[in-house]
Amino acid sequence: MKIKTKREVIKAMSEKKLDERPSVSTLNDLDIEKAINFMRDNADNLAEASAKRKYMEEYRKSLKSLLMKKFIESPISAQEREAYAHQDYQDHIKALQTAIYQHERLLFLWKSAEIKISAWQTKSSNHRSLGI
Repeated sequence: MKIKTKREVIKAMSEKKLDERPSVSTLNDLDIEKAINFMRDNADNLAEASAKRKYMEEYRKSLKSLLMKKFIESPISAQEREAYAHQDYQDHIKALQTAIYQHERLLFLWKSAEIKISAWQTKSSNHRSLGI
């Protein structure tokens, strides 16, 4: 069915189920407590994931240099090519990918908790200002 008018669009949107995810209006103290607990319980995990990612990004440069030294008799461009093609470098890149994924995942969850808390604060402030 093709929707043609603005009225049909509004009707279609109102009929759509919106209860798939909690909205700001359904946030309650338990949701906020869960968000705060998540942040408290995962602060060390996020810090560790960030440190691991940064270390691996920096170590990639050292590893490249160490691998290039194995091909010291070759020109610089050939040393670099061999270092990038080396299995140790490839393994490190795969491990770096995992570290980035873990860090980003925790970071997104952390930001989600922050946004949820911020939305709840705004809702609570609006209720107070309206005398609800």
